[in-house]
Amino acid sequence: MTAEKPVMRQLKDSLYEQLARIGKAFSSSRRLQLLELLAQGEKTVETLAQESGIDVRLASAHLQTLRNACLVQARRDGKYVFYRLAGEDVAGLIVSLRRVAQGHLLELKKALERIVGNPEKLTAYRRDEFMEMAKNGELVVIDVRPRHEYEAGHLPFARSMPVEEIVDRLSELPKDREIVAYCRGPFCLLSDDAVALLEKRGYRVSKISDGVAEWHAAGLPLEKKVCRQGKKNESTDNFQP
Repeated sequence: MTAEKPVMRQLKDSLYEQLARIGKAFSSSRRLQLLELLAQGEKTVETLAQESGIDVRLASAHLQTLRNACLVQARRDGKYVFYRLAGEDVAGLIVSLRRVAQGHLLELKKALERIVGNPEKLTAYRRDEFMEMAKNGELVVIDVRPRHEYEAGHLPFARSMPVEEIVDRLSELPKDREIVAYCRGPFCLLSDDAVALLEKRGYRVSKISDGVAEWHAAGLPLEKKVCRQGKKNESTDNFQP
C-alpha cells in the first residue's frame, strides 16, 4: 500500500479540520438549543437569551461561535442584533443529529421518555394523512408556539393559538372534531400543555412531535405570513427557516 505524499496528507488534514468546525460548533448543548430556537425563525439576542434561559452575554458568545462556523447570520436593526440560520440545510442538520442520537443513545431515549409527557397522545396519522385531513377540515391543527414563530413559518392549514391564549379562545375550537397541537419539535413541551388544557375542557385532542424543522426535513411544504404591496398576513409556502 502506497503511503500518501506529505502535501496530500496536509491537504486532507486541512479538509477534515474545516469539517470539524461544524462539529465543534455543535459540541455545546446551549448552542444546540439556540439553533433549534432559530429554526423557528429570526430572533434577537435578547429573545434567544430569554427563551434558552441564559444571560445575554453568554448567548452572544455562543452565537458568535455559531457565526464563526457559518451556521448563523446576523443583521443589526437599530440597537438590536437579529440572528437567523445561515440556510435551510442547517435546520436539516439539527434534525439529522437528533435522529441519529435518538437511534443510538440509550440515555437520550430515557431522558426523552421522562421529559415528554403523554406519549400516548401522539397522533397515529401519517404525515400525508394528517395534511389531507387538515386540508379537508376533518381535524383542526393549532400551532401553540409564540405568534412571531408561527408567522415565520408554520404547517399548512394550521392556525396560530399560543398556549397562553388557549383558555381565552376556546370558542374558536370545535368540539365535534379532533384538535391536533404542535410546537417546536420533539423536545418541546408546549404541545403537552395544550393537550392537558383542552382535555380538561372536554376536547378530543392529540399532538404531533414534528416542528417546522422536522416537517421541512421530510420534504413537506410550509407556509409563512408575508407582507406584499400593503397586504398583511398573506400566506405562501416558499419558506426558508
